[in-house]
Amino acid sequence: MVARFNRRKFLVYGSATLGTSMLLKACGGSTTSPDTGTAPEGGDTTAGGGETVKVGILHSLSGTMAISETTVVDAEKLAIKEINAAGGVLGKQIEAVVEDGASDWPTFAEKAEKLIDQDQVAVVFGCWTSASRKAVLPVFESKDHMLWYPVQYEGQECSKNIFYTGAAPNQQIEPAVDWLLENKSKDFFLVGSDYVFPRTANTIIKEQLKAKGGNTVGEDYLPLGNTEVTPIITKIKAALPNGGVIFNSLNGDSNVAFFKQLQGAGMEPDMYPVMSVSVAEEEVRQIGPEFLVGHLASWNYFQTVETPENEKWVADFKAEYGEDRVTNDPMEAAYIMVYLWKQAVESAGSFDIAAVRTAAYGQSLAAPEGPVTMNPNHHISKTVRIGEVKEDGMFEILWSTDGPVDPQPWNQFVPDTKGFACDWSDPAKGEKFKI
Repeated sequence: MVARFNRRKFLVYGSATLGTSMLLKACGGSTTSPDTGTAPEGGDTTAGGGETVKVGILHSLSGTMAISETTVVDAEKLAIKEINAAGGVLGKQIEAVVEDGASDWPTFAEKAEKLIDQDQVAVVFGCWTSASRKAVLPVFESKDHMLWYPVQYEGQECSKNIFYTGAAPNQQIEPAVDWLLENKSKDFFLVGSDYVFPRTANTIIKEQLKAKGGNTVGEDYLPLGNTEVTPIITKIKAALPNGGVIFNSLNGDSNVAFFKQLQGAGMEPDMYPVMSVSVAEEEVRQIGPEFLVGHLASWNYFQTVETPENEKWVADFKAEYGEDRVTNDPMEAAYIMVYLWKQAVESAGSFDIAAVRTAAYGQSLAAPEGPVTMNPNHHISKTVRIGEVKEDGMFEILWSTDGPVDPQPWNQFVPDTKGFACDWSDPAKGEKFKI
């Protein structure tokens, strides 16, 4: 049975949608086009004066991660277009400077430096993989600048210079493991792309299984973008001869080959349910729903979430980009982070990064996924959901928490970080302190 969302809690956070009623709060400005990145004639494009304010958008528009990241850019551009149409931020129109990280981590770092030093953006919205985020982290910290990051990740990080609007592990991975142990199997095979997120996520999962009586029967990785999945499927079949859970943290194009060959090997979801944490509606659409029906995903948002805000956002997104398009969790997290930044700027009355950082704490939004609130640890409280892929490519929500779950950046199953937390609102606590 689905755990229904607590409607009274939802209403406390405000009934305004991310559409027209919310946008009317913004101030007046000029007519910069975020799609072209062209400033109005004679307009100052710096954060400090003139009619526009530049923001950076930094995602992979090419390479193996483009399958996922191009849609996130669409969501960010839509938020910017809406904000500009309603008057902008502090009387300025937002001008988006879009850069391609090209699924290459050194390129992400170079582009981050370019956005900060040459373009003098007020903020950067960007990255998908933890590898790209780790690559740009030293740039933002050394320059004391600001990155808003929209994708679920492995935790074990809490930077003063990053705001994370995707899930921490206790808002996605850990609830998924608990649900699988109760509803599917105690035997898990862990498969992922070979970089920081899957490896750290699987470290957390192994500790959680150990604590909860589950079994890790195997673990294997593919280089990011690699499609040679046959050896892994052979190992899974050998390790789980009678079936069991496949916990999947593959990213990018590898998922296309994985799901197609899994079906080709006769490993159906009734015996080999795959729980994915990086496969959402867009990936299902591109892989083909026929290869994923019956498999599972854990996210905070699905297109099938029943909130008035989501109904409006899905309609607005399709009106902008086409009826055949879908929405998903990273896109929604990217969309709302632009609004959360806008609210923080308006609360601060300034684009000054230190002032905006402080003003961001406590910012709440009636988001398509439900109510979200930015915490002093730079992560947001979010509802957790588990969905199953249906024939139309949408997810049927099988389970959800009653309301938002508070984020824990430092994992409480991993011995090295158990008992630690983060609080940037208190200089004495900061990045990591003992609870």
